[in-house]
Amino acid sequence: MARQKTSPLEDVILVTSKLPWWAGLSLAMVSYFVLHAVASRPVMPPTVAPGQMGDAFVKGLITTLATFGQYVLPFAFGLAALLSAINAARQKKIYNTVASRPGFSTLNEMSWEDFERLVAEYYRRSGFQVTREGGNGPDGGIDLILRQKSETYLVQCKQWKAFKVGVQPMREFYGVMASRGAAGGYFVTSGEYTEEAKAFVRGLNIELVDGRKLRDMIHVAQEKPTTPGTPADSRPAVSFPSCPKCGAEMKTRVARQGAHAGREFWGCTAFPKCNGTRPMEDSTGADSTTSASPTVTAPTPTAKSCPQCGTEMSLRQFQSGPQSGQYFYGCISCKKGWPVESAAS
Repeated sequence: MARQKTSPLEDVILVTSKLPWWAGLSLAMVSYFVLHAVASRPVMPPTVAPGQMGDAFVKGLITTLATFGQYVLPFAFGLAALLSAINAARQKKIYNTVASRPGFSTLNEMSWEDFERLVAEYYRRSGFQVTREGGNGPDGGIDLILRQKSETYLVQCKQWKAFKVGVQPMREFYGVMASRGAAGGYFVTSGEYTEEAKAFVRGLNIELVDGRKLRDMIHVAQEKPTTPGTPADSRPAVSFPSCPKCGAEMKTRVARQGAHAGREFWGCTAFPKCNGTRPMEDSTGADSTTSASPTVTAPTPTAKSCPQCGTEMSLRQFQSGPQSGQYFYGCISCKKGWPVESAAS
């Protein structure tokens, strides 16, 4: 369905309402004081030289627009802040209601908008910075964007009461993740997933959350909040090497050009201020003294060919996101990951 056309003022309110309420309120105050200062200037100076008529007209027009804008723009920001506060209060109420009721039938009784609010509140309480995109309907697009440090994760919500989520939505979701460069993704439904959908995400940094699992996650979060990016079941911590130049934590990156194009390496998180790098193979030896956190025992790497293109794959490890710490075989050619057990068979 095509999106209904909106006015610029409505767009300002819509975009600002996705921000925290205090951000909208701050924008309202700043816009008022700035525009009020401009509107306080005289519309037209007492005397104008013949050659300065054009400049005086432009300044007068700006002053006139600021006179109206000093009330209109703060009103729009203030209204957006009010909507943001109402939405935040509603999210908390929905979350607490679901957490207080036994069973997971409550998930099927709510609207798709409330289901999206419930999921947003869960990840907000898990420590993520949450931005609601809104799929423009019960079946459209990316619903939430999660941010933690420099990583971005995508969330899609499916409030389907009678159908299982099949493999096609998984393919579309993974395609959006790849195009946006997301570190991982969470696919949440009030129902269940087909076996084909579960098979597709094996080896990908995607977590499937069905209605029963979501209900259990909310129950666990009520008792003891979990670490962002980590589900209720505890996963082993993953160690990250330190930058040899500045000592900051490093993250995995992929070379995009040169002789090593397509290969992964450790890059400094302070880039572009610091361009320190480490080869992937240095992550276990050179940095063992700086990282005291336990690591996952890596399986013995063996020569494996990609089931799709036949290219030789390499053993890799997810550094963040839903499958953080887990090993998989990755194919650079088709950009697909395969579980260790699947590749071994």
